[in-house]
Amino acid sequence: MEAERTRILDQAQVKQKIRRMAFEIYEENFREKVIIMAGIDGQGYVLAKMLTKELEAISPAEIRLVKVTLDKQAPQQSEVTLDCEIKDVRKKSIVLVDDVLNTGRTLAFGLKPFLSTEVKKIETAVLVNRSHTNFPIYPMFTGYQLATTINDHVEVVLGKESSVYLR
Repeated sequence: MEAERTRILDQAQVKQKIRRMAFEIYEENFREKVIIMAGIDGQGYVLAKMLTKELEAISPAEIRLVKVTLDKQAPQQSEVTLDCEIKDVRKKSIVLVDDVLNTGRTLAFGLKPFLSTEVKKIETAVLVNRSHTNFPIYPMFTGYQLATTINDHVEVVLGKESSVYLR
C-alpha cells in the first residue's frame, strides 16, 4: 500500500518559486557574462533547465546548462561527470542545482568536478530545503523551506504537471 501523500506546492506555486529563484540568481550574478546552471541528473537537471529558461528571459548573460551525473545511492564510489569539457566551466560562476536538499550529500559530491579547476564562484540552488544537512551545504537559492521529520519523504515532480508532495 502506497503512503498517502499531501500536495505542498501546486503547478502555479512551483512556477512562481522557480521564477523568483531565477530573479535571485540574476541579482547575485548580474555582472556575469556567462552563468553555468549545473543540474544534478534527474529532477535537479529538469529544475536547472527550467531555471535556465527563466534566466534567459530576464538576463543578458549567456546561460549554459550542464548536466552533473553521479550515483545518488553511492556517490563516494561513483565517478561524477559533466556533459561538457571541464575547460568550459573554468573561471565561470556556477550554480549547482538539485530538486531537494535533505542531507546535503548529493550536492556535496556534485561539487567534485568543479574542484579540479579554477572557478569564479559556486552557489547552490534547490527547490525544497528540508534542513537535515549532514554536510556543510547550505542553499544560496531556495524555492521552499520545509520543516519535515527525517522519516518524511519529499517528492518533486517537474514538467507539464509540476508539484511537490510530502508523504
